[in-house]
Amino acid sequence: MDLSINGRTQSLPDDAVDPDMPLLWVLRDVLNLTGTKFGCGIAACGACTVHVDGQAVRSCVTPLAAAAGKPVATIEALGSAAQPHALQQAWIAHQVPQCGYCQSGMLMAAAALLAANADPSDADIDAAITNICRCGTYPRIREAIKTAARAMRPAPARRRPPRVPPGELA
Repeated sequence: MDLSINGRTQSLPDDAVDPDMPLLWVLRDVLNLTGTKFGCGIAACGACTVHVDGQAVRSCVTPLAAAAGKPVATIEALGSAAQPHALQQAWIAHQVPQCGYCQSGMLMAAAALLAANADPSDADIDAAITNICRCGTYPRIREAIKTAARAMRPAPARRRPPRVPPGELA
């Protein structure tokens, strides 16, 4: 089976994967993409959140077959050390991570939110980010998402004053 992961086609050996296998285990155990974490196994905590076809999904309960033919993005594709994503920069600026375990899933959920809503309110964030953070940094998470949203918005076009021909008074 072929799967599009982080913009690259990955060939999965048929003897190593079953279409019913959770996507999480394909990512971690078959493809060695360990940024996506196992938390609860019942889609409650969100540590395993990835994007499938642009939507945030809990990979611990998403069968591999559901991702076939769709692009999958993991935390490894969000940014890099050389070019961190605006969310990653905001996470650091607002000191969001404590233990850090939920962070990859939290960041992927936040990225999906900002892709759908460039200016989320607190209520929008609370509705979209249902991931569990045992350290309780939710106020920092909200502020980091807002900071990233501002950073990701295009700068407003600067208006030039009207040109006044030489010799004329404005």
